[in-house]
Amino acid sequence: MNDSTRLVPDGLLEAAVYARDLAAAERFYRDVLGLRVVGSQPGRHVFFRCGSAILLVFNPEATSSETVLIGGATVPRHGAQGAGHVAFAVGAGELSGWRESLSRAGVSIETEIDWPQGGHSIYFRDPAGNSV
Repeated sequence: MNDSTRLVPDGLLEAAVYARDLAAAERFYRDVLGLRVVGSQPGRHVFFRCGSAILLVFNPEATSSETVLIGGATVPRHGAQGAGHVAFAVGAGELSGWRESLSRAGVSIETEIDWPQGGHSIYFRDPAGNSV
């Protein structure tokens, strides 16, 4: 395929992380990070709106073993073991506010990085150990 016919995604529609304790994940992403819950199924998943994208938090025990049909089509099974990663975009001027908010919520910042190409990252963990 040459460059003139290459297909390139317009952006990220959704991202997924995995957590066995969905109630703890919901409290964290809703109450600490301020995301709005847009869907949930107890024991299976909780979904959050983040700008124009959706953050999916799945219980890997359910999504890797259950067969789910939607409109007659089978949703592929999926799951992950160990820590995943998700990154959110925030304005550079908001970083100090994020540090303060995380501290008030008892969330420890694991590390901060100034990237050589520009940008700054603050890393912390959600209750399931995912890197955020």
